[in-house]
Amino acid sequence: MNEHLLPPWARELGLVAHPEGGWYRETWRSPVTVPAGVLPQSYSGDRAAATAILFLLLPGERSAWHAVRSTELWLYHRGSPVLLELGGDAEEPRTPTGIVVGSDVANGQQPQAVVPPATWQRARPVGDEPALVSCVVSPGFDFADFRLAGPGV
Repeated sequence: MNEHLLPPWARELGLVAHPEGGWYRETWRSPVTVPAGVLPQSYSGDRAAATAILFLLLPGERSAWHAVRSTELWLYHRGSPVLLELGGDAEEPRTPTGIVVGSDVANGQQPQAVVPPATWQRARPVGDEPALVSCVVSPGFDFADFRLAGPGV
């Protein structure tokens, strides 16, 4: 993936390729730390109270199935709405349910959506424009808490 594929306004955001697909940049990491002893045992250490990223998907892009140990809040900003598919919290993604994250509330879109902890998720734009959202994770994101589904899933 090359940054030259991004529209000029997106290049100005300083996004880089994300391992799940799409483009991102961390924009905030809470200065408040949650100690490991307060978190459920599944966390390997201290975490920021919350983190935020900008996340962009180009038309035709889809993020891979992935799960984050923490709760994730998606917030729509601009461009195509995003179909956010949730595949449960089993060992592998199951039959997905969809939420369209976008601004057209009258037609069933939601300007924000919550992904429960450890839930498989993937996303794609449902239009011909790049889709820009923010994702806020609490307790804060750490790649130690991130997993991608295996090939072919």
